[in-house]
Amino acid sequence: MVDSDRKLLLELQRRNDELSTLVEIGKALTSTLDREDVLNVIMEKVSLLLRSKTWSLLLTDDATGDLIFEIAVSSGNTDLKGVRLPKGEGITGQVAASGQPLLISDVNDTPYFSSEVDQITSQETRSIICVPLKSRNRILGVIELVNAGDERTFDETALPILTTIADYVAIAIENSQYFEKINQLIITDDLTGLYNSRHFNELIDYETERAQRYDSSLALVFFDLDHFKQINDTHGHMVGSRILTEVGELVKRYTRKVNLAARYGGDEFVILLPSTDKKGAVIMAESLLNTIRNHPFKADDGTAIQLTASFGVASIPEDTNDRKELVFLADKAMYQVKETTRNAVLAN
Repeated sequence: MVDSDRKLLLELQRRNDELSTLVEIGKALTSTLDREDVLNVIMEKVSLLLRSKTWSLLLTDDATGDLIFEIAVSSGNTDLKGVRLPKGEGITGQVAASGQPLLISDVNDTPYFSSEVDQITSQETRSIICVPLKSRNRILGVIELVNAGDERTFDETALPILTTIADYVAIAIENSQYFEKINQLIITDDLTGLYNSRHFNELIDYETERAQRYDSSLALVFFDLDHFKQINDTHGHMVGSRILTEVGELVKRYTRKVNLAARYGGDEFVILLPSTDKKGAVIMAESLLNTIRNHPFKADDGTAIQLTASFGVASIPEDTNDRKELVFLADKAMYQVKETTRNAVLAN
């Protein structure tokens, strides 16, 4: 076989590998909306096709502009997932800022190179190819390949195939983001940002079963804003809605992340506290009541609005092991407060 025939066969094989990779990526995109599953399939195909020593996918933090390692594979043992690169730093930062791909044969020849990741991984970067993940003028992140598998620099032919793959990745990321947003809308109360009552009913079923299975505590806190109708009647429903939003923010800010809070309806809220006994739930409720009392709620004209709430607490297994009775007992305790002193916490 003459050299020209061998070169042609090699070129045909390369193009066949590229086509096969794109077909596999297309299948991955249509098989699931789970971002991690799709990205892992795509990057596995990238690794096999371009035979890079190290490859990574970094996503943009919309709040800061930083790039965060989502997937990182290398011959070393260092786990880069979650590591942040400040906005604009290094070659990846330059690509994210410009939206243009870069193929650097020797990183010593570019002013953009930063050795920060090399210091973390104890590996030496010699060459790099980096392409942006773009969608409708948004930079979602970058894909970077470091050090070609044959120890030489990347071939120019790698750039268009990686750019094409990056387009697929951007589609996968955007689809998964839309899917996550839709799911979040389904389970979230629009006004407060807390869970809605429908999703809360699913959560309490799960948490009750889990508490019984592992013989652990589960506390439930109901609270209702005192004289909230007067606020609506005096200052209008727009002010009332804004106050409900603020209360939702206070609940998210001043309760543990593991606690599960929902707007149960109107001005009534409910909080599930996994692995928490009644005493701990009462302490949390009293702290939240104090936070609501001291928060500077205001009407549109700046008039101060004093707000308090009535809290009821019940728990598993101290009061019951039944999910419906847990809700009934906490709700009953809350109404006992509302019908007497208000502005207080009562444990069943």
